[in-house]
Amino acid sequence: MREVVNQQVDGGTSRSFEDLYREERRSVVALAYALSGNRWIAEELAQDAFLAAHQNWSRISGFDDPGGWVRRVVANRSASAFRRRLAEARALSRAATGRPPAVPELTAEAADFWRAVRSLPRRRAQVVALYYLEDRPIAEIARILGMAPGTVKKSLHDGRRALAQILGLERGEGAS
Repeated sequence: MREVVNQQVDGGTSRSFEDLYREERRSVVALAYALSGNRWIAEELAQDAFLAAHQNWSRISGFDDPGGWVRRVVANRSASAFRRRLAEARALSRAATGRPPAVPELTAEAADFWRAVRSLPRRRAQVVALYYLEDRPIAEIARILGMAPGTVKKSLHDGRRALAQILGLERGEGAS
């Protein structure tokens, strides 16, 4: 018999881990993809984060936003995955195994934007991804990443300026 772990939420209704997974999986994978740039790594990051949530469900189910906890895990693990992916890419290029990795289906403009986002410092990239990809408000991003709202605003501001510079979209001096 399959065990279903439940959580009491507002109104006294019950929310299981399976409900969380079903409701949040797609957006968590999208966040992982925005931060990693690779569809397969994104799937793996999301799966690892949900597995960690399931293993700790008795604790996490009591949180106000278990989905936010899963997103924080994805954001933190994406930096490690990026470093690991670079090392693997170097090893593969030395080995010259043949086929290039699969390229996700994005417009050139979208691919350039997310590549630029991934070039930002880790926390800034996480803030930008949560804000633009998931349309999360500042307070929610702060809660997910364990940052002060003012720090999120500063990171978002600095991220926008850096992206404008990277993408060649800067306005004249004094514009903001």
